[in-house]
Amino acid sequence: MKQHHRVLGMLAGLSIVTYLDRVCIAVAGPAMQDSLHISPQAWGWVTGVFFLSYGLFEIPTGALGDRIGPRRVLTRIVLWWSAFTSLTAFVTTYPLLLLVRFCFGAGEAGAYPNASIVIARWIPAKNRARAWGIVWMTSQIGAALSPVIVVPLQMRYGWRASFMVFGILGVVWAAVWSWWFRDRPHEMPGITEEEVRDIGTERESVHGGVPWAEALRSPSLWYMTGISVCYVYVFGFFQAWLQTYLVRAHGFTSAALMLSSVPYVVGACANAVGGVVTDRLVHRLGLRAGRRIVGMVGLSVAVVFLVATIFTTSGLWALVFLSLAYAGILAQQPNLCALALDVGRRHAGAVFGFGNMASQMASLTSSVAFGYVAEYFGNYNAPFVPMLATLSLGIYFWSRVDPEREIFAARPEPVFIAPAVAADAHSA
Repeated sequence: MKQHHRVLGMLAGLSIVTYLDRVCIAVAGPAMQDSLHISPQAWGWVTGVFFLSYGLFEIPTGALGDRIGPRRVLTRIVLWWSAFTSLTAFVTTYPLLLLVRFCFGAGEAGAYPNASIVIARWIPAKNRARAWGIVWMTSQIGAALSPVIVVPLQMRYGWRASFMVFGILGVVWAAVWSWWFRDRPHEMPGITEEEVRDIGTERESVHGGVPWAEALRSPSLWYMTGISVCYVYVFGFFQAWLQTYLVRAHGFTSAALMLSSVPYVVGACANAVGGVVTDRLVHRLGLRAGRRIVGMVGLSVAVVFLVATIFTTSGLWALVFLSLAYAGILAQQPNLCALALDVGRRHAGAVFGFGNMASQMASLTSSVAFGYVAEYFGNYNAPFVPMLATLSLGIYFWSRVDPEREIFAARPEPVFIAPAVAADAHSA
């Protein structure tokens, strides 16, 4: 097996741990709300404060990875968020829960911006959407496993036990990552010159800082960010409110919450298929058409099935329609991540972090608004209406984005060629 395949495998493991930890609180949510006497509005802030800190620390951790490398950054942040995952088990008051979840979000903020750096350095450009499809697919596997693990633990030992168990997993991943991974392909023991050539020339980290003035004038940055905001507003529901919605709106029992794994399993398949289809369409139709088609079709599918969810009275069909809506969202997700690399290039970590920061503010708004809207209207379907509006706007942004227009195109990019490859070129 080639080393860049192993690197992708480690990123897949990271993604599983990330979503196990993140979705754990959503699965335990109904029990936690009853145990700590938390209202729907207050629970919106419990989920929302995670997205707040997650968004605030996206750019700093992405830029830090660009400067010092994802090996050190990912090791530190995984240890950090694992500690606060375990600490969630010991909270006894609402204010303390808010503090712990804020700190947890600050740690998780760096995961995917630094994963984007790893993919930019380690994965050949032609396979990057596919690589993102695998990373996001495994994130949904983690999300799907969370109910399967949490529900039995919760029924036998209470909701606190799952947080203690999940905190250990991140420590194991961080130890392996720190020991084995290297920031650049040519630094990896055992890698062949042929594989380094296959990966391609490597872009050096830029130590002079990100030229944000130039970036903020770029339409590419704003369209990419707009798409992120629109789809993540809906995506946040599946990370924070899905299980509570199934219990409150359709009467699911604690045992029946095992079925809440279904949307994540369907979403995992959509991630993988979306990444493969994107790469093939880009190859056949070009970068602009390939990216746009997958993005627009994916969000359109989500709109159709979210409307169906609103009108059904069956809990089972609601779960089916939500699963298909989630699939539409996740089919275009690897495509959007590849878009960030298309337009961000040498500042991929910071650009990815900017889009994620803005999108997490959308998640914060969605999480908080869901509780207030549901309480105000006395109907857990009412919050889906603004979700339909944001998805429709996202379709428009996909129709306008141009992945061939780089954000920092005006500046020449320094290129690093591995010493062994350079020596071969010189001798030739």
